[in-house]
Amino acid sequence: MPKYYCYIIECADGTLYTGMTSDTERRMHQHNLGRGARYTRSRRPLRLAYVEQQSDHITAMRRERAIKALSRKRKLALIAAKLDPDPPSSQERGKP
Repeated sequence: MPKYYCYIIECADGTLYTGMTSDTERRMHQHNLGRGARYTRSRRPLRLAYVEQQSDHITAMRRERAIKALSRKRKLALIAAKLDPDPPSSQERGKP
């Protein structure tokens, strides 16, 4: 059964691009060759900042839409949370 992924790319100009694919390595290669999305063609080099596995194509499409609807600040928080394998507990953040 194929796996699907939602991803966020950080472009050279600092902007973020969100997409979905069944093969992140292949898709990043396409983006970096200028054969990906029109948005990323003039914003290379690109860096894969976030990947999230989804169970199926429909779920991946819905999650992509949800991520695209997030503000830049929320997308950056999502990326930061994924990079920190041990986020502080709620008590460390000062919450009960």
